[in-house]
Amino acid sequence: MAEPILFNEWTQLENKALTQLSSCTIEADLQKWHTQYFGDKGEVNQSLRKVSTIPPAERKSFGQEGNRIKEKLARAYETTLRELQKKALLADLNSAPLDVTIPGRYCPQGRLHPATQVMREIDSIFRSMGFQIYRSREVETDEINFELLNMPPHHPARDMWDTFFTTNPGVILRTHTSPGQIHVMRKLCPNPIRAVLPGMCYRKETITARSEIQFEQVEGLVIGPNITFTDLKGTITTFARKLFGKERQIRIRSSYFPFTEPSIEVDIDWPKEDPNADRLTKGTGWLEIMGAGMVHPTVLRNGGYDPDQVSGFAFGLGPQRITMLKYGIDDIRLFWANDFRFLKQF
Repeated sequence: MAEPILFNEWTQLENKALTQLSSCTIEADLQKWHTQYFGDKGEVNQSLRKVSTIPPAERKSFGQEGNRIKEKLARAYETTLRELQKKALLADLNSAPLDVTIPGRYCPQGRLHPATQVMREIDSIFRSMGFQIYRSREVETDEINFELLNMPPHHPARDMWDTFFTTNPGVILRTHTSPGQIHVMRKLCPNPIRAVLPGMCYRKETITARSEIQFEQVEGLVIGPNITFTDLKGTITTFARKLFGKERQIRIRSSYFPFTEPSIEVDIDWPKEDPNADRLTKGTGWLEIMGAGMVHPTVLRNGGYDPDQVSGFAFGLGPQRITMLKYGIDDIRLFWANDFRFLKQF
């Protein structure tokens, strides 16, 4: 019978494989051993293929013995692999011990952009005064951006804004946040309003240290019975002193905006001890921070309100400009340069 001879072949293969396995001291040797016995042309697979040459009556016992040897060698391989990996890890730890007392690596913390910080401070001040925060769209119609704000076509006041037009007739990028007044009024009419509308604006301007093609504004709007210019003055005075300091003085100058009547510009006094005072104020001691005024009756009507029953005031200011004033920044282009040397100061 051929069976004893074939079984003897399996025994020899098993003994040889285990002997070679015990001599493997590194993973590279172990991988070579695995390829020798379990690769596509490995000795274990080659021996199993002989089953087709064995008489049918003996094939079952031959296959069973072969599978037993194969599983035994596979388990021995896995055990040896784990032992070698464990030894390699211990050797690595012993060669470079881990000092748990060494401080961990510093993970730099992110921070808000300086203009965002000031924007949130502005929002917080107005929230403390009872204002709600609203957002309005940045892509506007000519009608809402100009006409409903008392600037019909060919009105000379339109020359104050160099507008970005889109390929859709009558659709533009908003030039100021004042169109938000119309949206809020039409949404809340006939209820009283006390709201601020922060957002981005766009104008086709020459980029210099003092002007950009995109910038943020904060629009304020108050509407209700018996709203007077005194309320406007009290609001902007409270805001300026909370933002810049309670000792600051406010100066109001006459101005012109198509959507307010009367219209004003608001200045604050700048500390004389500031080394930049003369440069910032051009020697006057005063610095402009916002424009404001009483809402024009035409704008009230376009928003759905009856100017005979209610009145209101509006104001607008630029967070980037306020940030420049607070921190002595002299170039507005720094806000968009993404220079980490600039941003990490705030």
